[in-house]
Amino acid sequence: MIHITDPSQCCGCTACASVCSHDAITMRPDAMGFLYPVVDVERCNDCGLCNQICAFHEHYDLSLNLSTPDAYAARHRDLSEVKTSRSGAAFIALSDGVLRQGGVVYGAGWTDHFRVVHKRATTPEERNEFKGSKYVQSDLTGIFRQVRDDLREGRIVLFSGTPCQTAGLNAFVGRRLRERLYIVDLICHGVPAPYVWRDFIAYIEKKQGDRICWATFRLKDDKHGWASHHEGFRFADGSEIKTRIFSELFLQDFILRKSCGTCHFCNTRRPSDITIGDFWGYERSVPEMNTDDRGISLILVNTEKGRQLLDAVSDDLTLVPVELDKCLQHNLQYPSGEHPHHNSFYRDYARHGFDYTYKKYFGIGFHGKLYIMPRIIRRAILLLKQTFHR
Repeated sequence: MIHITDPSQCCGCTACASVCSHDAITMRPDAMGFLYPVVDVERCNDCGLCNQICAFHEHYDLSLNLSTPDAYAARHRDLSEVKTSRSGAAFIALSDGVLRQGGVVYGAGWTDHFRVVHKRATTPEERNEFKGSKYVQSDLTGIFRQVRDDLREGRIVLFSGTPCQTAGLNAFVGRRLRERLYIVDLICHGVPAPYVWRDFIAYIEKKQGDRICWATFRLKDDKHGWASHHEGFRFADGSEIKTRIFSELFLQDFILRKSCGTCHFCNTRRPSDITIGDFWGYERSVPEMNTDDRGISLILVNTEKGRQLLDAVSDDLTLVPVELDKCLQHNLQYPSGEHPHHNSFYRDYARHGFDYTYKKYFGIGFHGKLYIMPRIIRRAILLLKQTFHR
């Protein structure tokens, strides 16, 4: 039976819980809301499937992959789709191609009060909830089995998620059902803690004195271009605010899952048919494609089936082939680092909650600067190196 002793060795994909026919495994949250498998020994028959299905290791399945992925700069031809998407709306084109065939699309959406979960969509209207980045690890409870049911019923399915989620789904579904499944993974910086996002929402509502009715992790409008990292909120009274509080916690690696620091998928050998993400560094290859700062996508085609899907939706996209070595952003080469004070942040958060921990690590004054300055300096050095090599 599966037993997690080192949190860095579990990505929380739910494959082990999904494969258990006795429902002996449940996914339970830790102090930051990250889910880990827990076995009910009374139900478990020790068949070993949960350990066999785990794909969070360096030997994940690449049997369908091309020797080298095809790389493209991409942008949707409909500017309204670009404006309402996080980057160049590549996901919209790919998912539209599946929906036009009567297929089903899975992606990250909202439930309850802005809790991030994976959902199922059969129409463009339902699918549109998946637009935009969701910088929280989504809850996949029950989703892998739902995908399998759709495939068994003969439906075409597109599943989008982080690479660890797609590797888990690929292992769970198996080779035969995989023929009707298109897997799209994201270039991932890491997954932030669900409970920190939940408590941040409560913090903002308390400060504002009103209930949030709309939220986005990255604003993109006339004031905030594609590269902006401001989260935005609209309240019941119609007022709006923007902040960088959650963005800073995320980008400085305080609130990432432990497994993000040991991620096996930060390379160009991806556990998916197609990889999509922001095309950071596009200026070196296709500067003319984003002169309006509305956004541009990077697409890596990893399998022959991925090629077929991209070809089927090519009329919806402006596609420009690019050299792979000119689009190797950080998380296509290395996992995100863990902030030096990540463990102490975790302990303080578990004991004292969001308000105390945020003020301690990011508050104005000596202690806040002490915690964030080393990370700021490292990021500045990295940016200088990237600029030097252009």
